[in-house]
Amino acid sequence: MGGRFISFEGIDGAGKSTHIEALAQRWRAAGQEVVLTREPGGTDLAERLRDQVLHTAMDPLTEALLVFAARRDHLREVIRPALAAGHTVLCDRFTDATFAYQGGGRGFDPHVLATLEGWVQEGLQPALTVWFDLPAATAAGRRAAARTPDRFEQQDTDFFERVRAGYQARLEQDPGRFVRLDAARTRDEVWAQLVTELEQRGW
Repeated sequence: MGGRFISFEGIDGAGKSTHIEALAQRWRAAGQEVVLTREPGGTDLAERLRDQVLHTAMDPLTEALLVFAARRDHLREVIRPALAAGHTVLCDRFTDATFAYQGGGRGFDPHVLATLEGWVQEGLQPALTVWFDLPAATAAGRRAAARTPDRFEQQDTDFFERVRAGYQARLEQDPGRFVRLDAARTRDEVWAQLVTELEQRGW
């Protein structure tokens, strides 16, 4: 794979979507070929599965299977071709979100998730994962002011603290891949953290 694969992670309301779009604009202005995408989603099929996951009640195993099915299509149709072409892929959430939301938040078996991860991704992981870490109560206040909540965003603070703990566990398992940003700071301060981390890597 010749390109660069970076994922942005964090609980709903952490601000990752704002910053991933700004980074895409920055790098495109510098002449880079950037593919900006998201999960669940990124293809016609994956977007339809996303709609079901966000708005239809289901048990945690069904939820995980749909997320990984969407991811498989996304990898085959968008991510792997873009990397093979030497492009930069910026993905708003990837598999760490599944371990955080379905594993941490829902309490679903992480061993099953790891098996699905191996089948679907065949060893592919982001070169860098940027985690926008934010207390659940702070994130809840931001979400309430921003939009109508989906099925996940309607969950209580305890759920999102479990999700946050799920992200922390993933960081501890693979610390070299992660950068943790303090997303409780102002937008400009968070952006400065992000730019500094990327520039330190020569990006």
